[in-house]
Amino acid sequence: MSSTVQPADSATSTGTTTTSNPNDDGMSWWYKWLCKIAGVLGGISCAIAGIWNCVTVNPLNIAAGVWMVLNAFVLFLCEVPFCCQFIEFANAVAARADKLRPWQKAFFYCGMAIFPVFLSISFTTLFGNAIAFATGVLYGLASLGKKGEGVGYARLQHQKPGDEEKLTGTTDGLAQ
Repeated sequence: MSSTVQPADSATSTGTTTTSNPNDDGMSWWYKWLCKIAGVLGGISCAIAGIWNCVTVNPLNIAAGVWMVLNAFVLFLCEVPFCCQFIEFANAVAARADKLRPWQKAFFYCGMAIFPVFLSISFTTLFGNAIAFATGVLYGLASLGKKGEGVGYARLQHQKPGDEEKLTGTTDGLAQ
């Protein structure tokens, strides 16, 4: 006599689970990697341009350069924490950064990239922060979500204006 054990919930036995991952932000794996690679390239460009920007006597250029080097450090810390293994709190910061929503990362990265430009507008600050700003833009685009369904949108475009009132059951803003 053989006994078989049935799964506890029937949703997993049919293969259709409806539970959502709380860490899932709607980004595909390749888009996450694209954002991480852009973050690494942004960190490299900020670091190089920031060091180059510090080689001057103008105090605003030096302040912008130091800020750019700090931007590079934060980008490396949030996007690729294995590059900062010698820092004790790197994994904790990276785990907290991974919990942020894409629009929060976008706001944070774009804000970090704009500040040195306000301090000192120069070729070095503009192009040094461009990739870091682009990383924020990529995260901002991810916060908009996936592309809408084309068929549903096409149906909405071909409906007559009166059809919407029939669908909602209202005319002149009053419910029937």
